[in-house]
Amino acid sequence: MDWNRDQIKQRLLVVCGGVAFFCALQNLPAVAQAVRWVLGVLSPFLVGGAVAFVLNVPMRAIEARLPGGRRWHPLRRPLALILTLAAVVGVVTLAVCVVSPGVGDAVRSITGQLPAAFQRMQEQLAELEAWLPQLETLAADLEFDWKALAEKAAALVRDWGGGLVSSGGVLIGGVVSGVSTFVIGLIFSFYVLLQKERLARQGRQVLYALLSESWADRTLEVLRLSGRTFSSFLSGQCVEAVILGTLFVLTMTLFRMPYALLVGVLIALTALIPVVGAFIGCVVGALLIAVTNPLQALGFVVLFLALQQIEGNLIYPHVVGSSVGLPSIWVLAAVTLGGKLMGVAGMLFFIPLCSVLYALFRGFVYARLKARGVPARKWRG
Repeated sequence: MDWNRDQIKQRLLVVCGGVAFFCALQNLPAVAQAVRWVLGVLSPFLVGGAVAFVLNVPMRAIEARLPGGRRWHPLRRPLALILTLAAVVGVVTLAVCVVSPGVGDAVRSITGQLPAAFQRMQEQLAELEAWLPQLETLAADLEFDWKALAEKAAALVRDWGGGLVSSGGVLIGGVVSGVSTFVIGLIFSFYVLLQKERLARQGRQVLYALLSESWADRTLEVLRLSGRTFSSFLSGQCVEAVILGTLFVLTMTLFRMPYALLVGVLIALTALIPVVGAFIGCVVGALLIAVTNPLQALGFVVLFLALQQIEGNLIYPHVVGSSVGLPSIWVLAAVTLGGKLMGVAGMLFFIPLCSVLYALFRGFVYARLKARGVPARKWRG
């Protein structure tokens, strides 16, 4: 069999790839360490890319509504970025302004109940005094090696002290590193947003230079589909959070529960984490209400479970599923699988990822059915 140059090159690439994969399997710890090092180096740019992608969703809508013309054209992009940042800061400030007074009221309520709690504690201590003679007799019958106990306690304190000092240094270093990574990533995201067309053009040039034209076309098609899907997912997630928070505000106001606006905002913010995020708001809301009325806190938990069933089985799959083009059953499956594999990040990532895979596989199936000439009446049912 005669092989041309391209065929030889393809087979050499396959062989080299197989050898590299085998070597990676034989040295998994070293490969994992190298991957962690690379991710650590690239983390500011990965964070910046993620921030740019999120900010691009409202920025694109704002820029489309700005006036056109030659006079405004150079200013549209910077102005859209400034308005987007102002909107994000405004939403965060509004949330803080709504949450802070409620938290302050709860703290004052807890402080006001402290004297009564101390009074109850004194009464319980007074009742305990009646048992002190019996406790003294019991202690006299017991024999302890107090010297050995003191030495063990001192050793334990020394170990804890050293651990606290070392962990404190690690914590401070982690905080400084995280803040610097976020600041660099934020600045990088601004550059990406201001020059996204140029970066997209350069990316297309690289793809067409390295890949064949058909493969480059297919890669760009998948990237465009992924971008649309992830943008729609972010929009749908925000809409779903607003709907859920509004439901809690209305129902809590209807049942005359305290902190209705505060709990609604908390649940709306935590609901940005798919499916399970609202439970965080439920715990905080129940604790706040329990300070005022424990019975109402129990009613709030019942109300939360009822609304969570409605939201989780009806609102969320339809709102988010329709926004990403994924059927409701696969939204639930994606959230479950993503949570099992990657936790909260997996829940956020797997819904749009599964939507992209679903769209690609659906297109593949339709193409295969058309190529094989299967009549539509046979598979439509």
